[in-house]
Amino acid sequence: MKIAVIQGPNLNMLGVREQQIYGPMKLEQIHSQMKDFAGQNNLEVEFFQSNLEGEIVDRIQECYGEVDGIIINAAAYTHTSIAIRDAISAVGIPAIEVHISNIHRREDFRKENMIAPVCTSSIIGFGPFGYHLAMMGMLQIMSEMKAAQEMQSQTPQTAE
Repeated sequence: MKIAVIQGPNLNMLGVREQQIYGPMKLEQIHSQMKDFAGQNNLEVEFFQSNLEGEIVDRIQECYGEVDGIIINAAAYTHTSIAIRDAISAVGIPAIEVHISNIHRREDFRKENMIAPVCTSSIIGFGPFGYHLAMMGMLQIMSEMKAAQEMQSQTPQTAE
């Protein structure tokens, strides 16, 4: 199974920007830990980061038919991007939204969330560990989907 990890604007600056909010861990370190988890659980994982909304939309659309799940931190676009919301909705792939900080305890404008309603779930405020939780959550979602498909294929089809 394949997971795409899509990172939004300014996440390339983790470890440098506002360490009191986001901590000292760099994005590359987070990705390295995710890659380790994926390897231990027979998952393929690929990473993408962009500061540009259109590139993020393009990457989400490219996931259609190519990946089994998306982990996304749309960062500031969480609060403004109908385009990213629509792309997640359009591809119909299970998506888990991650935010390093608790966006509900921050500025009022961060409390508006365009992405959450079209995601399978959200992990908010656990710091970089949230990405590990998202990987565990995605593994669970994929296991449940596989079990449901197997159960459906074993159910005898009746002719009408």
